[in-house]
Amino acid sequence: MIETCEIIGQPYSGEYDEILFDNENAWNSSHWSYIKFTDAEFKEWCGVFRGFPKKIAISKIRKEIIILTTDYLWKINQEDGKLLEIEDQPHYKELTVSPNGDFIIADCYNISRISDSIKNKIEIKSPIQMDMIKFRKWHDGKLTIECDEFANWENHLLLELDSKNWKIEVKRT
Repeated sequence: MIETCEIIGQPYSGEYDEILFDNENAWNSSHWSYIKFTDAEFKEWCGVFRGFPKKIAISKIRKEIIILTTDYLWKINQEDGKLLEIEDQPHYKELTVSPNGDFIIADCYNISRISDSIKNKIEIKSPIQMDMIKFRKWHDGKLTIECDEFANWENHLLLELDSKNWKIEVKRT
């Protein structure tokens, strides 16, 4: 089972066993992401994913890993590294995993939760229209989020997403 993963630069030939994750598409970029996976016995291998790397998150509860690149959102099985799902042309900027194992993803304006399938995202309503969303840290089941109020970019906000009730509250402006 995969225990850790990290974005790395292109490895030397033969440095790791490599598995290619690609999807034929006319819109593919020429960029590649190299993700080093390490299992419980410290065996390392490298996944090569189409697109420039953005974020990675492991849900140990769901036993799934999501890799976000400029070209695709990839979901793989944590136990064997097999591809489970793929979404092309993702517009997401942020990715994290909640304490209950759900993935949280955001573009510039919206935050969504992925619990079972990356195709079935549940939008998390916000009390304000958001822009420039940035995930910061988890503390006691709550995710700290920084953003600007949409169309009022002078108003920088600190929000909190509670993973128990999936509500977002404004903490301070």
